Amino acid sequence: MLFTPFEIKETVDMFLRYKLDIRAITLGVSLLDCVSSSGAGARRRIREKLLRVAGPLVKTGREIEVEYGIPIINKRLSVTPLALIAGACGEENYAPFARTLDEVAGTLGIDFAGGFSALVQKGLSAGDERLIASIPEALSSTERVCASVNVASSRSGINMDAVRRMGTIVRETATRTADRDGIGCAKLVVFCNAPEDNPFMAGAFHGPGEGESCLNVGVSGPGVVKAALEHHRDASFDELADIIKKTAFKITRMGQLVGMEAARRLGVPFGILDLSLAPTPAVGDSEARILEEMGLESAGTHGTTAALAMLTDMVKKGGVMASTHVGGFSGAFIPVSEDEGMVAAVRSGSISLDKLEAMTSVCSVGLDMIAIPGDTPATTISAIIADEMAIGMVNNKTTAVRVIPAPGKKAGDWVEFGGLLGGAPVMPVNPASSAAFIARGGRIPAPIHSFRN
Repeated sequence: MLFTPFEIKETVDMFLRYKLDIRAITLGVSLLDCVSSSGAGARRRIREKLLRVAGPLVKTGREIEVEYGIPIINKRLSVTPLALIAGACGEENYAPFARTLDEVAGTLGIDFAGGFSALVQKGLSAGDERLIASIPEALSSTERVCASVNVASSRSGINMDAVRRMGTIVRETATRTADRDGIGCAKLVVFCNAPEDNPFMAGAFHGPGEGESCLNVGVSGPGVVKAALEHHRDASFDELADIIKKTAFKITRMGQLVGMEAARRLGVPFGILDLSLAPTPAVGDSEARILEEMGLESAGTHGTTAALAMLTDMVKKGGVMASTHVGGFSGAFIPVSEDEGMVAAVRSGSISLDKLEAMTSVCSVGLDMIAIPGDTPATTISAIIADEMAIGMVNNKTTAVRVIPAPGKKAGDWVEFGGLLGGAPVMPVNPASSAAFIARGGRIPAPIHSFRN
């Protein structure tokens, strides 16, 4: 028997009481066969292929929800980085490609579509330059499209020309969506070591090394982990680690079941299962509250980084025991606006931007969903990106930056994005200038341990 009656009851409790869910099923689709010398021709091919391949995605997800009683929060689509597809068409503005993607997602009822992306860790092609320049218009004229740019890797170093450019792009995107607190930036992420099989937005894209199509699954369960720890408040760290690992194992088995069944029904290969403890704004579904359950008065106080390191590692260890296809990020996310416990920590002064940066050295991603003052200079945003890219490059891990310079807002003000994106207080940034540093351009070389062949 695959599942015992006790395990089934335990899993039902996870759904009903502790907010366990499948955060996303993400269908990755290759668009390499949609390249055309005509922009209109390429977009026609993209539209036709996505309608054909992704057409059953939402229906399949809903059927599985009903049959298994498992909530699937988002049905998502990721495509080949569009800088690779649009480069042959000769057009200067790639925003129409984003609008095509948005139109298809809307027609099919898909929640988000990722892949308005460029991979520029070592240099920028003409197509990369055009896509990056088009990001502000693309994200302000669409609802479901997400963009990402990989500007660094442990093998290539940090492309500081791209980092400098992205500081400006983030500011421009915020300005174009000023009427919604700069929400366009919530759909834009800058990466180091971006994974090609990530089911989570805003960074999902179907990497060039992926096959024709596949289904990736993102599972979330911070409420389940917190509930498990509540019953062991006198336990040692050895015991806590074991509890987290076993809980992650159970969550992963559930995700594997859903992912393989969805892939079978769609007639595509099962890709990866990303077991990341992605929180929501709902009370009780918080990463920060897990850390506090370990004995911290508030997330951000001394000991937070150590607690987060153990949490991330045990989630990964439990996941790989439950599935042979664990990928993406798999660990712990710390998005500020999406986590009510993190919001509370920011409001109390327990957590700062500098502490968040330190925490990213041991968690799954990076500086995520952080609102900063609207008048933050583009060079300061670029410097924030550069610092985070350095952490990823040196530690050979994925790091990312998704910051929102909220137009017209200053430190202490509130921004509201709604839904899973939540809301957050605006956090202060260091007022000292980084302009001369960012103006240097060029490339920060890869660390010595990058030479592995």
